[in-house]
Amino acid sequence: MAKEFWRWKEYNWKSPDKDWKQAKIITAGVDVGSVSSKTAIMADGELYAYSLMRTGSDSPQSARKTIDWAMDGTGLTLDNIHYVVGTGYGRVNIPFSKKAITEIACHARGANYIWGQSVKTVLDMGGQDCKAIKCDDKGKVTAFLMNDKCAAGTGRGMEVFADLLSVPIEEMGNLSLSLDKEPEPVSSTCVVFAKSEALGLLRQGWSKEKVLAAYCSAMAHRVFTLLEKIGVEKDFVITGGISKNTGVVKRLETELKLTALPKPPQYDPQLAGAIGAALFAKALVEKEKR
Repeated sequence: MAKEFWRWKEYNWKSPDKDWKQAKIITAGVDVGSVSSKTAIMADGELYAYSLMRTGSDSPQSARKTIDWAMDGTGLTLDNIHYVVGTGYGRVNIPFSKKAITEIACHARGANYIWGQSVKTVLDMGGQDCKAIKCDDKGKVTAFLMNDKCAAGTGRGMEVFADLLSVPIEEMGNLSLSLDKEPEPVSSTCVVFAKSEALGLLRQGWSKEKVLAAYCSAMAHRVFTLLEKIGVEKDFVITGGISKNTGVVKRLETELKLTALPKPPQYDPQLAGAIGAALFAKALVEKEKR
């Protein structure tokens, strides 16, 4: 079977120290993105279990698979979860969620939980678009901007390049930083044209590392212009799958003259939307009780 270089790690986790049966409120956030689907399950507002997997062609089925995988081995069923909030690209197609909330609100709330109240600017670099979000110390959105729906500045674009260059997606960022001299960024903002441009550069004798550096540089610059429009306030964090690409992140930090807060070891920045959704679910349960 041909190697799928675009394929990134899918995994689930559950807390070894928490017992959900002791919790008063169990909630879940299900984030069905264009490329990945995530579930975060929280017991009394603390992360208890999660899963991260690829989104299939069917949003309702992807939602069901990700929550089933998050519950796997916990003894939990959907009946034990008091409230489910859906978010992400497929949020309106989650049959078992009680409410849909935008990923912008959920990423801001999730970032506030992961990094703390000092977070003022969140960059969500997702599978299909990028969003620059400003928030207050409670994780409430005060302003946001998003780029056009174009895959060149996103996770999907990275997947295309991983396969084109036969480089595993998780290695692309570090490989792009292995050059002594930074090449000019690719000029195309559309992934179809960027792919053609990359093929042309390879034919001219460019190395894979050089092509990757040019593409990561172009991505970083596109995101920089988005952040420049909204204005970046500290503390600044990056969520979404591209936050794991050091080649894009380091170039963006150089342009911003600002370093993003490092990821706390116990959290995956791709889960920010799902965590935010689960926290909104908890607030809605408490509101119903009042």
